[in-house]
Amino acid sequence: MTSHFQGVFPALITPLTKEEKLNVSALETLLQFEMKKGADGFYIGGATGEGLLLDIPERKKLCEKSIEFIGKEKTKIVHITDINFRNTIELAKHAKACGADAISSIAPIYFKYDENDIYNYYKEIAQNVNIPLIIYYTAAAGVNMSTDLFCRLFEIDNITGVKWTSSNYYELIKLRERCPDANIFNGPDEMLVCGLSSGADGGIGSTYNVMYPLIRSIYDHFRAGNMTEALEQQKKADKIINVMLHYSVIPVCKMILEEMGIAVGHASFPMTRYSKEERAAIKAELLASGFSFE
Repeated sequence: MTSHFQGVFPALITPLTKEEKLNVSALETLLQFEMKKGADGFYIGGATGEGLLLDIPERKKLCEKSIEFIGKEKTKIVHITDINFRNTIELAKHAKACGADAISSIAPIYFKYDENDIYNYYKEIAQNVNIPLIIYYTAAAGVNMSTDLFCRLFEIDNITGVKWTSSNYYELIKLRERCPDANIFNGPDEMLVCGLSSGADGGIGSTYNVMYPLIRSIYDHFRAGNMTEALEQQKKADKIINVMLHYSVIPVCKMILEEMGIAVGHASFPMTRYSKEERAAIKAELLASGFSFE
């Protein structure tokens, strides 16, 4: 299956009401905001989108409404992982039916699985849904996947790529060399230059929601061969990202969007909810780091 996406994709924030249900009107406002900034596509319902914390009906609604609001011009990748495998397949089929361009899944988590288990997991998804499948490889899941395993998985027709959320760029370089046709996205926002230099086709990231033009400038300078300027823009972004990492990225992203007038709400309980005083302190640190709320 031919599928090769490129560019800079926000890992979409999910706007929530006080009852932690999808805020549909805020979702539309957020997507319009991101598309005006020039987003190439979106990664929907992933870790940043709190997908694993939402129930199945809300995840389906998020998928449906996001695809409806984004339209046909932008790439739409929908994260479909659930700890219950039957739900994963259900979400995958639903994403395809809604018009997703690709689906994405982390490896099975919590219980100890060997590489054959992980291979069979992805193979089963691929056999159930004929749509490009992008592996979501993240150190946060606590699952190690070898280059040999990735290469085996890429032999399956509709497993087309990986979202590489790991700082091990040595392994990414090896993966690119061994699997030149794989569609690779960099995950760590603070190391987009590293990912692109190691062979990534683009980036998917949390902080892209709130500073897309700066992140985009890293990508554009890199593609134009302006490595010095790409690195300078990465350094600017990292000063801001350092503040966000000091606190908690998803709650801070939501706080920033609220300050910008987009009613995304709080992060899901029990993630941090900042007091008025804490918000003021975080905002001051962000401004000092070079962030603009305009």
